[in-house]
Amino acid sequence: MRAPPEHCVFIFHEGYYAYIGQHVLQAEKYQKTHTRLREAGLPESAFLAPRAAEPEELALVHTQEYLADLYSGVHTARTAPSELPISKQIVDASFLATGGTVLAAREALDRGRAINLTGGFHHAFADQAEGFCYVNDLAVAVRVLIREGAVERAAVIDCDLHQGNGTAAIFRREEAVFTFSIHQENIYPQKKRSDVDVGLYDLATEDEYLPHLEKHVPKMLDEHAPDLVMYQAGADPYAGDQLGTLKLSKEGLKRRDAYILEECRARGIPVAGTLGGGYALNPADTVDIHVQTAMSFWEI
Repeated sequence: MRAPPEHCVFIFHEGYYAYIGQHVLQAEKYQKTHTRLREAGLPESAFLAPRAAEPEELALVHTQEYLADLYSGVHTARTAPSELPISKQIVDASFLATGGTVLAAREALDRGRAINLTGGFHHAFADQAEGFCYVNDLAVAVRVLIREGAVERAAVIDCDLHQGNGTAAIFRREEAVFTFSIHQENIYPQKKRSDVDVGLYDLATEDEYLPHLEKHVPKMLDEHAPDLVMYQAGADPYAGDQLGTLKLSKEGLKRRDAYILEECRARGIPVAGTLGGGYALNPADTVDIHVQTAMSFWEI
């Protein structure tokens, strides 16, 4: 294996796993992705462990009332919209994942690229949970870096199967943050307006998908000129996913990742990645795609 590029690092913690019972969200996928990367011979120095996000960091995005519910670990009108159970372990894993995305963003600024081996909980709103998401780690990372003065402008490129409705709502009136989402249109969630939304028909393949990236991504990078890109690299546009009917192959998803990373590299824009969704009927396919994405960060 060639020497690692100085600009690549992976963020992982054993605490990313939380028991959620029988669920379409394959909670073991984060550990399995990490194990596969370690088995590939990546050096110890390529992996960093995060700390949990601090209360003041979470409060840059989420309301105090909602955070109080999370700290208490109880069902309320604000936590009930989640499709996950609620427990201290699950909430703690959310806070740790958010800290991982903050760390990935900081490391990306120093190294050029970094990826959190979880994260992308883009359905969480400022004042409530939604989907499988309690904390919007993407939004927290962006707000932390802006508050610190590390960046002035950021962009979220969301390539999950599902629209990043929470992220779109949080940044709707924030000119410093550009939101782009490409997703299957006729499924969950109820859509919120991103700066650019590409809603695909139900059986779209990479032949339809990739030209949309070519149309929008360079224009967005050139006109918005972000200091940092947060890349939500969902595995769920895959043809074998249980929650949608897009028909991208593993090779098509690899081409997606490569295109976005190369367009950012050509402009000298750092990229922080999150794994996002992935619910393949065969869980090994989800892990394959996440590993593939992580290796794209490593190799490109």
